[in-house]
Amino acid sequence: MKPRLSVITLAVDDLERAVAFYRDGLGWPTQGIVGSAAQHSAVAFFALQPGIRLALFPRTSLAVEAGVAEPPSGTSGCLLSHNVARREQVAEVMAQAAAAGARILRAPRDTAWGGHAGYFQDPDGHPWEVAWNPKWPVEDD
Repeated sequence: MKPRLSVITLAVDDLERAVAFYRDGLGWPTQGIVGSAAQHSAVAFFALQPGIRLALFPRTSLAVEAGVAEPPSGTSGCLLSHNVARREQVAEVMAQAAAAGARILRAPRDTAWGGHAGYFQDPDGHPWEVAWNPKWPVEDD
């Protein structure tokens, strides 16, 4: 198997609220909710960089689709990271997330690894890191 990541799917409690957070609050483009809630197929996709998508899927539907127990609300066993091109962009992105309704977990600060990072939690409890790493160049937006 080749190492490849195509879609990151997050389980959400309220699909419309989650779409509003990412689309309206963070400004991420989407075609909105597709599929049917009645058939456990309602989902929203957001194009990230080429070849990678973020999917928002209702918690119950994700459990039905994957054949697993429904994950508890407000928990996430992973950390999603959004790297930026310049140190000052960390504070800018964190402010945008807070204005969109994110809970700030840790304000931006210098890190032990030589970068600058802050952390927020989306309305469904998924933690995000916003980081500037001088060793990992990122194209400026």
